[in-house]
Amino acid sequence: MTESTDQVAEKTWANSAARIGWTILIAATLYVCYFSHLGAIGFVGPDEPRYAWVARDMAETGDWVTPRLYGKPWFEKPPLYYWGGALCFKLFGVSEASARLPSAVSALFATLAMACLALRLYGAETARWLLLLLPTTVGMIGFSHAAATDMPFSGMLTIAMVAAADVLGLTKDENAPILPRTPWLALLLFGFFLGLAVLAKGPAAMILCGGAVFFWALFTKRWRDAFRLLHPAAIVTFCLTALPWYVLCARRNSDFLSVFIIEHNFKRYLTPEFHHIQHFWFYVPVLVIVFLPWTASSVVILRDAAHSWRESRSINSPSLFFASWALFPVFFFSVSQSKLPGYILPTIPPLGLFLARSVSSRVRKSLLGNRWIGLSSGATLITLSLLAILQSEWISFRWAALVLAAGGFSVVFPGARWRLSQAFVISVVAIIGCIALALVGATGAELDQRLSARAAPAAAAIIWKEYSPERSSTYKLQRSFQYSLNFYFHRELPAWSPDWDQPGWVFTSSRGISELRPYGLNCRLSSLGRAVIVCEDPGSAARLPRSGQPQ
Repeated sequence: MTESTDQVAEKTWANSAARIGWTILIAATLYVCYFSHLGAIGFVGPDEPRYAWVARDMAETGDWVTPRLYGKPWFEKPPLYYWGGALCFKLFGVSEASARLPSAVSALFATLAMACLALRLYGAETARWLLLLLPTTVGMIGFSHAAATDMPFSGMLTIAMVAAADVLGLTKDENAPILPRTPWLALLLFGFFLGLAVLAKGPAAMILCGGAVFFWALFTKRWRDAFRLLHPAAIVTFCLTALPWYVLCARRNSDFLSVFIIEHNFKRYLTPEFHHIQHFWFYVPVLVIVFLPWTASSVVILRDAAHSWRESRSINSPSLFFASWALFPVFFFSVSQSKLPGYILPTIPPLGLFLARSVSSRVRKSLLGNRWIGLSSGATLITLSLLAILQSEWISFRWAALVLAAGGFSVVFPGARWRLSQAFVISVVAIIGCIALALVGATGAELDQRLSARAAPAAAAIIWKEYSPERSSTYKLQRSFQYSLNFYFHRELPAWSPDWDQPGWVFTSSRGISELRPYGLNCRLSSLGRAVIVCEDPGSAARLPRSGQPQ
């Protein structure tokens, strides 16, 4: 009896230790993948500084209805991200980390919602794997660190789809009552978060949700369940969430509907006016990249999903719902005349659920392909680490790549001796270690100087003793650097002209130097802002005519 009691106590202690270990690993994964290094790099690309500007304007002016860029109404996107950014600016101050925090929080909420769905459908083990594997995909890491509308849109749509799964009856089990009850909470949540998704990016949320549910109902013939999503409770909640801003903005701005609906939705989708033209198959390589490092396992995952669907019959299997959810955005945006990588971000959560479900079923038993999945994951980590080492001269980047490589080699070389669960845990630990080390030390500053214009104003003040921000202008900068400088100067910098009478300073690129020097501008390469070069303009009165000077 004593021995049996000791065994029970030992088993209980082991289970408690395992739960604590899993909790720590999941918490570290969520924090590192979504919240670490949010402000390590200044605003990148043309969208981040503009969206952050609008959010800051809302926080400063108190006008939470009309988005304004450089003092003028700007209706490219609805206000959900702007509201989140403005709130973060008020709470935590104006910074890149505050601007990107809404995306990180949206990614966290979407992941937790998917984990809750996985828990109800497949059990705790699948939910645990989802909390580890979904956050470590390139798409979730990258877009959670972007001050843009993509992750808030995807996050709100994901939570709406999770609630829709409950309304459709996909989470019922054998203990459910024979007479169905109205899922009031799920209906209210569905309407609320679908409304938030419409506030994040517009009517595309209704199209993606409706399209996925339509094809699910088409294949399962469960039209009656599908129409439950049109319950008055869901419709009223949706309208109360989404419509007030649209009505108020349209009343205050007569051109809102024509600019936002016609130009930034219909024309963006149907015409190449916005110059984001790509091939029909553009999203195939995008999916390969955003689902790294788990892309190599997709063949086995798809096979497992198909097998699960066949076993449980299509009318009862939730797998077909997730497949419709994952595939419809790819199809819908592949037809569009304007394609950007972030458009198919809503595809990643259901694919992550497929991955977690497949891993969970395989770690419990030895199946054909288990060893291949582990080896492919390790080989992917090694390949990514080698690319990082070969393409980077930064020390911390190389240390991060070595950590990634160590994880890959730890999985690959033991081969069949590692269980599949151990292989994935080692891979996840290597990934979060790599992310944690990637931007420490001087690497973050070096990368910041190459990708962002954040350091340029400080560089100008150091190089030029008489530098005055009020007399600054730009000349032939890339859009991303132009918009970044506007944000950091808190005003729209004018374009430089040779007719200027007053002396000043011009921010330009290496290409623009050759065109400015004939005008007598003194240009120096900056040690603090390599992406942007600061030139001193002596003013038109001090310029001397030179041979070959542009007219």
